[in-house]
Amino acid sequence: MAPHGAIHHPAKFKGGRYRLSVTMLTSQIERIEVNVGQLSVDQRNSWERRKLFILFFKRKDDEQESKRQKVSTSEPEEHEAPPPPQSNTITNEVPPPQANSNEAPQPQSDTNEVDVNLLERDPGKRKPMWEHPVNLREQVRYAYLSFGPYQIELIEYKVNGTKKQARRFRYPWFKLYPNWLEYSPTTHSAYCFLCYLFCDKRNMSHGHDTFTVKSSKNRGNLLELLTLLASYNDEVSKVILENAPYNAKYTSGDIQKEILSIIANKIRKHIRSEVGDSVFCVMVDESRDESKKEQMAIVVRFVDEEGMIQERFLDLVHVRDTLSVTLKTSLWKQLLHYQFDVSKIRGQGYDIASNMRGKWNGLQALVLEECPYAYYVHYFAHRLQLALVCASREVIPVHQFFTYLVDIVNVVCASSKRHDELQNAKASEVEKLLELGEINSGKGKNQLGTLRRAGDTRWGSHYNSVCSLIKMFDATRVVLAGIIDDVAHTTFAQRGDAEGAWRNMQSFEFVFILHLIEKVMGKTEILSQALQRKSQDILNAMELVLAIKITLNNYRNDGWDSLIKEVTLFCNKHPIEVLDMNAPFTSTRYRARKNDLQFTFEHYYRVDLFTSTLDKQIHELNSRFNERTIELLSLSSSLVSKVINIDQICLLVEKFYPEDFTDQERTGLRCQLELFNVELSKNIRLSSVSTLSDLCKTLVKTNKREEYTLVDRVVRLILTLPVSTATIERGFSAIKIFKNRLHNKMADEYLTNSLVIYIEKDIADKFDSEDIHN
Repeated sequence: MAPHGAIHHPAKFKGGRYRLSVTMLTSQIERIEVNVGQLSVDQRNSWERRKLFILFFKRKDDEQESKRQKVSTSEPEEHEAPPPPQSNTITNEVPPPQANSNEAPQPQSDTNEVDVNLLERDPGKRKPMWEHPVNLREQVRYAYLSFGPYQIELIEYKVNGTKKQARRFRYPWFKLYPNWLEYSPTTHSAYCFLCYLFCDKRNMSHGHDTFTVKSSKNRGNLLELLTLLASYNDEVSKVILENAPYNAKYTSGDIQKEILSIIANKIRKHIRSEVGDSVFCVMVDESRDESKKEQMAIVVRFVDEEGMIQERFLDLVHVRDTLSVTLKTSLWKQLLHYQFDVSKIRGQGYDIASNMRGKWNGLQALVLEECPYAYYVHYFAHRLQLALVCASREVIPVHQFFTYLVDIVNVVCASSKRHDELQNAKASEVEKLLELGEINSGKGKNQLGTLRRAGDTRWGSHYNSVCSLIKMFDATRVVLAGIIDDVAHTTFAQRGDAEGAWRNMQSFEFVFILHLIEKVMGKTEILSQALQRKSQDILNAMELVLAIKITLNNYRNDGWDSLIKEVTLFCNKHPIEVLDMNAPFTSTRYRARKNDLQFTFEHYYRVDLFTSTLDKQIHELNSRFNERTIELLSLSSSLVSKVINIDQICLLVEKFYPEDFTDQERTGLRCQLELFNVELSKNIRLSSVSTLSDLCKTLVKTNKREEYTLVDRVVRLILTLPVSTATIERGFSAIKIFKNRLHNKMADEYLTNSLVIYIEKDIADKFDSEDIHN
């Protein structure tokens, strides 16, 4: 039986001696071809690969020597067909002695050639590579490469170690590592074939200690961090590096993955115990990771015993597709696996994709079939982003502005050289302004920035991009002008893109929309950030939405004069032509309108751009925050008022949560609300709360939860409804940390366990070594 992974020499030379000289093999390639037809398919393929290998690596002096031999030889030498491969399989532990193995090696007739028969195959008896002459080492390597690793098959391999920890080599390991693993029946040890080939220095171990000393300069994050920790902590050094048994250090990859799995499962059990018998909400989102796998993140939202809103990352599931049935099946499977009672689901939150929120066939509808009171609430933060994105697309000039903005950033930030030019231009601008006294110097002032790219999923990134361009406006134009003038080092396409970007920046319309979007998005940025907070409750979110709508409406009515004044000052500061607002509107970009004489530039900019943009924003906010859940919220709004509307709260319970209150409990709820109204006027701590989450925590802190159990239940039901995507967004952001371009083959379980521990690190910190062992 041929050893697994071995490569046999394809040619038998005259006199029965195998030689691997590149010179001799090259000189006989043509003659070997005569009998190629007599070889088997595998032997022919092996010979073809070997021939290409020789022809690729042969030297010029070998070619010249081959030509000289051809001229001096009048007749071609006879040759034989390659012998069949010989098996390494033997029936005892000691291999048969090789020919002339006990005799002193005979001097070679040619000091530039290696006698293959004299090379030792057994890695335990093999002469180290550094003992071979320097001029022959390359030939020795070729010879051993042709032999392949010494993978001998024995009937039984010798047992090493103690009786309790007896270990032996196994032949199937050759199939796992066919290209480098070797075994010596003399020393009964395993060796690294590649380490032997390329370790030619006397002070190195030529592969004999590969499996006992792993002294790599980069042993991985775990071992390197353990070594660093041991250098500061004597206890760690004594336990892990000095006193720990060699086979019980718990530093191997498999052991570490098992420990990760144990900790992750303990975190999930802790989350399950936190939920207890309370109602909860499921939040689901799906995205592709670096390896193009569809991953579904599952988060549960609930109110804990202390009245705190918790959003816990439960699992990440690889799904074969994003059909609603597949998502629902995977969701139910994971919830039941971790022993969650699906009948306790009182809320569900997804994005606006049809497979998620569809009323008929979406995941929302499938969940409602089994949990009719699991009310769907779209992520409020995501709604705000969609509302503003939609507004930008509906107003054509604003949509075109963002297209131009992307082009400008792409051209200026296309290379490190251009980025440096942008920084230098900004530094020169700051220096000039300091000399003119227009700006003041000081700690933290006049920092050099750069242009920011806008992302597709976060509206806040667009706001940052707009602000960065306003700050770097002059420096950006300097870089664009430099690209246009640099004919020697730029292409026609690059100069054309730069000139188009420069012309757009010189437009009054571009500058006007730049400042308009900066003002509008600056007002909505506070709301966007607030909605991303993990502990945000739904009533407070609705109050913020109402506040931003009022702010935008006030700016629509009173903000035109301040905006046009600011745009005019900016244009005068950066030489840009200011339009006469009273002049008739003319533009080659838009179709002619009726009554052109009455249609002025002021009408276009004030009505078609300013007012239209703000109207669209306000309309989107009104329409997207107006569903059945909004009715539920409006009914519950009186819970944080000075006087609770008892009829309103009772209607809320009867209409939205009939399964959570019996008829007797509904009557009891009315009585508790009457008493609670009286206490609100006397208890300062209860009357000072402004949000539902504060009310829930105050009931726990003042021990009023036991007295007003039904009121507390109503508050917790409302707080369970999702508001933000904070936890899920953190989950997908963390995927990029663990599974990146250089590490994209992580197993699903390994990735999931790593994410659970990383995201819920506050729970993982509570566990010690005893918890893991148990």
